[in-house]
Amino acid sequence: MNNSAQRYNLHLEAQHVGFFETPVVVSRLKNGETLMDDLEQSIRRNKARQTGLSRSNIGSWHSDTDMLKWGGAAAGELADTAIKICKRLTVFQEVRPESYHWVVRMWANVTPQGGFNHLHCHPGNLWAAVMYVDMGEQKELGDSGGEFYMEDPRFPSVAMHNTAMRMLGADGNPQQFEVEFKLKRGDLIVFPAWLRHGVRTYTGARERISIAMNIDARRNR
Repeated sequence: MNNSAQRYNLHLEAQHVGFFETPVVVSRLKNGETLMDDLEQSIRRNKARQTGLSRSNIGSWHSDTDMLKWGGAAAGELADTAIKICKRLTVFQEVRPESYHWVVRMWANVTPQGGFNHLHCHPGNLWAAVMYVDMGEQKELGDSGGEFYMEDPRFPSVAMHNTAMRMLGADGNPQQFEVEFKLKRGDLIVFPAWLRHGVRTYTGARERISIAMNIDARRNR
């Protein structure tokens, strides 16, 4: 080996470049207290009338997906806000995003102590979004569980070979298989609908309330 190195005297010039970025936007609603109060009132009224659905939620209440019909003006405003973010993240090769009709399906989640959401994705949509209306009980150290997390979509193929392996990102840090978000009331997170995500077990004593959305774009004729 040493003789080979001396013979060829190789020098390597390399650049670490990150490709195939997965865009995720975390934003905070400003001056949103009235909006969130109105959303909470609508959700609690609806929860009193609906049994709820069973989707990825375990031990928690999941409304129907027609919240735009019963959520009032606040639900419409939230949907419009999420669409604006999606338009900024989206490029269609043949036309502008405004040439599409953007549609939103929205629902509410009310999570008591012990509730969580399995890893899942939202097929048949371009984008998904989640906003937190009420964080429930947040202990002094912030350890009430219920963290929103995402899975690296490349994870299964890597883990099947060696679960200890991590790839270094362009920033020089190891890329983890899952990323947790410490979200707060009024935080709105938007991400590709195919990206698997879930919610850790919530341990707070007071109910936590969130809103989720499926967002898609359909070509105007």
